Formats: sequence, C-alpha cells, structure tokens
Amino acid sequence: MRALVLCCLVFIIQGCKSLPEEQAVQVGARPYYLIDNMPDGPLKQQLAACGNGPFYKTDFVIGHRGAPMQFPEHSKESYLAAARMGAGVLECDVAFTKDKQLVCRHSQCDLHTTTNILSIPELAAKCSQPFTPAKDGQPAQAKCCTSDITQAEFLTLKAKMDGANPNAKTVAEYLQGTPNWRTDLYANSGTVMTHQQSITLFKELGVKMTPELKSPAVSMPFDGFSQQDYAQKLLDEYQALGVNSQDVYPQSFNLNDVKYWLNNHPEFANNSIYLDGRDEQAHFNAMDETSWQPSMQALYDDGVRIIAPPMWMLLSLDQSGKIVPSLYATKAKQAGLNIITWSLERSGPLNNGGGYYYQSIAPVIKQDGQMMTVIDVLAKQVGVMAIFSDWPATLTYYASCMQYPASEN
Repeated sequence: MRALVLCCLVFIIQGCKSLPEEQAVQVGARPYYLIDNMPDGPLKQQLAACGNGPFYKTDFVIGHRGAPMQFPEHSKESYLAAARMGAGVLECDVAFTKDKQLVCRHSQCDLHTTTNILSIPELAAKCSQPFTPAKDGQPAQAKCCTSDITQAEFLTLKAKMDGANPNAKTVAEYLQGTPNWRTDLYANSGTVMTHQQSITLFKELGVKMTPELKSPAVSMPFDGFSQQDYAQKLLDEYQALGVNSQDVYPQSFNLNDVKYWLNNHPEFANNSIYLDGRDEQAHFNAMDETSWQPSMQALYDDGVRIIAPPMWMLLSLDQSGKIVPSLYATKAKQAGLNIITWSLERSGPLNNGGGYYYQSIAPVIKQDGQMMTVIDVLAKQVGVMAIFSDWPATLTYYASCMQYPASEN
C-alpha cells in the first residue's frame, strides 16, 4: 500500500514515467495462484519467498501475440498489458492485405475468428468464404483473410478473442466462441494494428520486437508480390523506422525465409529465429534424431543460431518420472544453437495432462502449479534464452525471483 501511495504522489508531482522502469512492472494475482497450487518442495518455497518483488522487465519474457489469455491477440490493448507485465519482447505475427501492406495477425485467414469482420456486411461480402450457418450436422463455417481486404479496411475492424461457435445459426452466435478459461471482459473494442503501428508502439514501450512472417494462405507470388518480397518488406519496415537490428528477432516456420534473411541481411543473422514445426511431418520422432531433417548441425552450418520448438519437444521424463531435458534439447545445445520455446499459458487448466504443449510429460502433469516446475526445467536445465507466453506475468515473476538470466539483473 505504501508503494502505491508513493507512486500516486510521484505521478502527481512528476508523472509515473519518472519511476525506474523495473518498479513499473505489475504481475497481478496469477503467479501467486500458481505458486500456491504447486506441490510442496524447495522450488515452491523459493518462489513464495519472492512475493514482495521487486519484479523486472526481462527479455526472457516474450509476449506471445501480446497477452491473449485475457486481451484480444495482436491488439494494442494486448500489447500494453504484456508490457505492463514485464515482457521485454513483443510479437507481431505478420500477414499481408489485398494491397500488399503488412498487418499484425496470427494467420492470414483468421479474421472471421479474431475480429468482427462478419458483423460488417460490406466487408463480410469480401470474405473468401461467406458465413454459412450450422445445418444437418455440418458446422458453421466462414473464411476471411487479410488478403481479401485493403489495409484501410482492415483498420476499421475491431479485434476480439479468438474463437468461433461451430453450432451457430447466426453470425452473432458464431462470434461467441471464446474458450471458457479465457474472457470476453476486455474484448469489446480491441484495436487492430498494422505492422508499422506495432513497431512505433513497441519503440514507445522500450521493448524488443519479434515479428513472425506468417505462411501465405494464397498462391505466391500474389499480384506480383513474391515470398522474397514479403520477407524483405518485413525487415524494410524496421529499417525505415530506425530500429536497431539487434532489437529485432525475425522468425518463420519456413526455413527458406530464415535463409533469405541470413544470406541477405547479415545484420539480422544472429537474431533470426527458425520456428521448428517439424513435428507436423509424418516421419518426425522427437526421440529419433535421424528423423530431424535437416539435422541440428546442418542448421547451424547454414547459419541458423536460434531454434524455437514447442515446449514439449524440449522436455522428457526420466525413469523416476522427473521432468528433464529431452534428447532434442540436448542435441540442439550440442550443435551450438540457442533455444526459444512456445507457448506458456496457452493450454488452459493443467488438470488432465496439459494438452499439446505438455504432451511429452503428460503422465505427470496434474495441476496448474506444475507450470512453474516446467519453467524451472526450461530455464535452469535446458537453458532457453526466452519463452513465449500468453500471460507474461507468470514468467516475469519467475525470472525476477530467480534473477534469470543472470546477466539482466
């Protein structure tokens, strides 16, 4: 309470911007809930002892689409929330519009589930697939892409929580599909953003930036706009706005995009991230390194320095059921690759194995508090350089308490 009063007095006299940036970080109630929910033991005791902070902004924490556990993803409001929670890096997933302008959207064709486009007749009419109500056992459907509309039209949209009701008979029903462990409380007027707008905002917030070049959902080249044009335009917008290349971590699941940046923009080379989605390939086996093509060493030899797999690929269980680094994690480190992973706080309650992101350790995942144990293994044993999170405060609490990475605090 004393600190809050002091902040208010300082705000009246000088404005809160004069406070040290680390004291402005707010973690809220969730980290405390998770710690209370942890199994008893030394880690729980150590984390509980940090309850009074201080908490610091850290590059260990990446705001995955902002803070979409409660705010519409890629909205200005989501980004502001993530920054307040201590995220030192914020993500804009990059897609392009009909007039080949870059905007923040997780998928080129998700406007029907992440915005109000279907409720605007003149824009809904431009969607690749108009809304079709559920009928005769067939789910309700729609498909609206950024490439269906211009950037100016995109900016008239409002962001909403990602979700759709497959049983909907009307557009209004279709738009009400938010998972029950998220909330629509802050989802009435989310502000969508262009890529350039996100850069300007992130500069104002004093955070680093990690744009992801999303896979096009249309044939390329698109009206003369090639994949290389797309990859180049992403970097051009940082350079045009005077952002230091060391503050930008461009990422892509497409290895050819990463190689394009490595070969044509050496100033971004050490920060370019290869998002590893090879688990979607039929032959992939996380426990068989011969199925990882290209190999870890081949990636390093091609110039890749950061690899980013989903969390489950970095974790395994030993014979006693203890969570330990996986073979994948060990081999990536041996090859000299730095590791970033995704995505914490995206699974909902961890009371039945945790779903996709915890699949390699599902037998021991029984309660939400074990999220802190997973973070601890990823940080101290795997040695990840950063973690994407849908609710950055959880990671901020951990990193501030453990002073991880040590060089930041």
